[in-house]
Amino acid sequence: MASIWKHFKDGGWGMYPILFWSILTVGIIIERSLYIYGSAINKEVFLATMQKCILAGDVAKAVKMCSAANAPLSRIVQAGLVKVNRPDEEVQAAMDEAALREIPRISKRTGYLALLANLAMLSGLLGTVSGLITSFGAVSGESVDPSQKARILAEGISEAMNCTAFGLIVAIIGLIGFAILNGKTQALEDDINEASVQVLNLVVTNRQRVNTSGLPAAA
Repeated sequence: MASIWKHFKDGGWGMYPILFWSILTVGIIIERSLYIYGSAINKEVFLATMQKCILAGDVAKAVKMCSAANAPLSRIVQAGLVKVNRPDEEVQAAMDEAALREIPRISKRTGYLALLANLAMLSGLLGTVSGLITSFGAVSGESVDPSQKARILAEGISEAMNCTAFGLIVAIIGLIGFAILNGKTQALEDDINEASVQVLNLVVTNRQRVNTSGLPAAA
């Protein structure tokens, strides 16, 4: 930690914007990871359970299973199942409405990681330029004490290199986080689209088996 703090101080003022971007980057990665990975359920097991309940005509049990799962996929399917005593178009509309509500929550804020990675890299570049200006100023400045030129030159180069290094580190973390979370988000959205269509088809093709006694009365 002492070594990191020394490098941070040597980086000069340019390190503070990089620190700010790093805090935002790590915060978003942690928050999104908790939400996205907490929202994932086993699609195959979920669909098998829904199929078993629907083919048995026990839609009320399927609704309870969705409520217990408490995930975006289950909430979307549940929105359709509670409308199963209504026409097919209303079941589809209920699931579409729930999907429009749930899917943006999955992808929320993940896109900012790419922006933060670029900002960290640009802040590091700005700190690098500032350090080089200081170094060149020490070499060419006639008013600078010759005995101090070597020290100022070394400090300027140290500022430039530390800003570059820290900016690149934060950018790499941000881009890796973006790639992983964006991939997981896309996988969740694909599962939602596939599973919701399969459940809707099960409901439509097995309406004669559906028992709606445990569901809310049609409005």
